[in-house]
Amino acid sequence: MNPETPLFPGFSVAKVTRDGVTLHTRCGGQGPALLLLHGHPQTHAMWHRVASTLAQHFTVVMMDLRGYGDSDRPLADAEHTAYSKREMALDAMAVMQHYGFERFQVLAHDRGARVAHRLALDHAQAVERVMLLDIAPTLAMYENTSEAFAKAYWHWFFLIQPPPLPEALIDSDPVRYIRSVMGRRHAGLAAFSPQAMAEYERCVQIPGTAHSLCEDYRASATIDLVHDRADIAAGILLTQPFRVLWGEHGAVGQCFDVMGLWRERAVNVSGQGLASGHYIAEEAPEDLLDEVLNFFRSES
Repeated sequence: MNPETPLFPGFSVAKVTRDGVTLHTRCGGQGPALLLLHGHPQTHAMWHRVASTLAQHFTVVMMDLRGYGDSDRPLADAEHTAYSKREMALDAMAVMQHYGFERFQVLAHDRGARVAHRLALDHAQAVERVMLLDIAPTLAMYENTSEAFAKAYWHWFFLIQPPPLPEALIDSDPVRYIRSVMGRRHAGLAAFSPQAMAEYERCVQIPGTAHSLCEDYRASATIDLVHDRADIAAGILLTQPFRVLWGEHGAVGQCFDVMGLWRERAVNVSGQGLASGHYIAEEAPEDLLDEVLNFFRSES
């Protein structure tokens, strides 16, 4: 990609504020609404290889999660509620309402997929269909952690350590941090376009990012698990048509029974592995587009 070419030609940008937190969003295309949620340590730029094609079939809405990209980094609290997936799901609802959508579909990766899981549970009336990329349920991943997973996902256990140590280490060289996280995966840094990588590097250097990244993970290891256990105790399941894809060369598919774990949390679930690593939208965009168009345009 030419460095002068926009990542998202024809998409408009808007800022949406909810409870004092301003969220950076982008919208383009026409048709049914499709919300895209990114993962760690990226931004909505991760969708640049699929967004234009999706916009031929859907009204595509992208956002930077709170704490990431050009969205705000709210102050943390002792219970980590500011970065709970429940709070982030409310952000997503506010963004979709800003664009005039009361019902929509969701495609989400990594941390964004954990937000989407909570979004589909808490706001089932709004979420029509869900596709999650390269995750198993958060609680199940913590409860079934193996040596292989801990080595591959070392950052899960680094980021949840008490402040200020993880923040200080990231802030000492933020670009090195994200290159270490992303570059140690299956495809290395070659999977990412220079233009997208420049965006990830720019945003990780925004003041307050190290703390917000840590708080996202601290929330996942504390309050998010409280919410997940409450759902399990109450027998609450995902009821929407739900599809999960994982990278056959990634740690999630190799360390967990992805389909088995999601069948415990969803009524109508399908899925498969793709010939990819963790970053499916950038490593295997054509395969992902086939999956998305088949699933989200299906009437079943």
